[in-house]
Amino acid sequence: MLNSQRSCIVQRDFTVLLDTSHPGFEEARQQLSCFAELIKSLSTFYTYRMTRISLWNAAATGWSASDIVNTLQQLSKWDVPQKLIQDIEQLVLRYGKLLLVPDDSDEHIIHLECTDDKLLQEIISYPSLSIYWEVDDSAARIKVVSSMRGHLKQELMRLGYPVIDLVGYHLGKPLHFGLAKQLPDGSDFRLRSYQQDAIRAFEGSQTAAGGSGVLVLPCGAGKTVIGIGIMERFQCETLILTSNSTSVKQWINEIVSTTSLSASDIGEYSGLKKEVKPITVATYQILTHRKSKDDPFEHMKLFDERDWGLIIYDEVHLLPAPVFRATADIQATRRLGLTATLVREDGCEQDVFSLIGPKRFEVPWKELEKQGWIARVECEEWRVDMPRTTLERYRLAEKKEQFRIAAENSNKLPVIRQLLNKHLGLPALIIGQYIDQLKEIAAKLNAPLISGEMPQQQRNEWYAKFKEGKVPVIVVSKVANFAVDLPDAAVAIQVSGSFGSRQEEAQRLGRILRPKKDSNTAFFYTIVSQDTREQDFALRRQLFLIEQGYEYSIHYVNEEELGMEAISGT
Repeated sequence: MLNSQRSCIVQRDFTVLLDTSHPGFEEARQQLSCFAELIKSLSTFYTYRMTRISLWNAAATGWSASDIVNTLQQLSKWDVPQKLIQDIEQLVLRYGKLLLVPDDSDEHIIHLECTDDKLLQEIISYPSLSIYWEVDDSAARIKVVSSMRGHLKQELMRLGYPVIDLVGYHLGKPLHFGLAKQLPDGSDFRLRSYQQDAIRAFEGSQTAAGGSGVLVLPCGAGKTVIGIGIMERFQCETLILTSNSTSVKQWINEIVSTTSLSASDIGEYSGLKKEVKPITVATYQILTHRKSKDDPFEHMKLFDERDWGLIIYDEVHLLPAPVFRATADIQATRRLGLTATLVREDGCEQDVFSLIGPKRFEVPWKELEKQGWIARVECEEWRVDMPRTTLERYRLAEKKEQFRIAAENSNKLPVIRQLLNKHLGLPALIIGQYIDQLKEIAAKLNAPLISGEMPQQQRNEWYAKFKEGKVPVIVVSKVANFAVDLPDAAVAIQVSGSFGSRQEEAQRLGRILRPKKDSNTAFFYTIVSQDTREQDFALRRQLFLIEQGYEYSIHYVNEEELGMEAISGT
């Protein structure tokens, strides 16, 4: 039966088409984002897809199968297909049927319990799972090899069976400290309400599991402070893993500023130092370093160096595969993942779910923007033609090379100048993928270029000058995609990127999300070559931010705007 007053078309293949012109578009978008992933955005329709992971993450945050089905029925122009309803119910109901629980009399023994005898027998029949069982206890549960706790969850997840882990966690070595009441600058320090909500969600309650899982908040929302709040709640020695040396310094400085701990309590474990202390902050890079591909990861021993009661995975969407393998062996330790987006371009979301834990808390970006905790951002995509000779080279190139040719379009430089002039006086970042392109832009603008080739100390010096206003523009490679604290940056100009990486787009916009003085507004520009593969990839890059409620206006650059500096190729 047709109800033309509603906004969506729900299809049998788990996709949902949302009418962008419908008056209820915004409300429907917010509801769909709770249990589906945006996969395509057109001017007329947004296309969402429900997946196993999106449905189970919804279930972990309190959505029932009936909640999801009722929402779809309220949004759909047509009756929701009955077979789809059955499939959604079957998938969502899988979450909660398999439980890992401790033995009543021996804490070293664990069991896999199942509320569905038929499902339990089906699981027992999988040959790949036989290595995880010890003996059958009864028809309702199986004794599990305790050392295989993480590996079992990972394999069951691969087979399509999520597990709720209720075995519990060891406390780790105690470390007593408190949160500061004032920051070093004399201002008051207290956790924001949503930060307190995130901490409670991770901690769990009598009705909800806790102690492991992922908290999803936008850049600039204070994920580091939330991590510190959780450390304070559990009062134990903690290992913090993060993306780069700059982030290591930021974590250490934040801990010293917001707690009663001193710098002597905190160790840096990176390429520069190898300190192991009650609080240790390490990089993923050092953990995965080895002399050759056949040698062991010698620094993975850090997981066993102390009796950690908590491990924090900052930027968990970047977690490399070797760290997943190590994490499978430490399921008795509380695990916290922090990220701005659960999107992983490598498809390993299921490993995050099974080994770190499900999504425990998420706050929409636009909600924090309305409350003034992050800046309002105006997003624009500027499309520019290529010089004639470049266009000819583009047409003759292989597809992968075409993307790079379009990304390095020399006609982007006058657009960069125009945008910098438009926002004269505002601190600006120019962000790109290709070093040769960035070197040329930096030279033409007389601006510093920060890339992986630059020593960390020198990078920090340039970041400091930018913060102090001594350098108004810096050009940065992908080293600035993650965990670089540049709170005053108000303009970001993206000139090239990693193909269709939604993750990278979100992180780059995150560089300018810190609250701003006066209007609290920042500006995010993407410059792409018109009618090229780069333009196609740009549409995919923007999907996550569009899902969060950001809108990209399109600006077509004409020849007059390019000016005399543009290369005509004639």
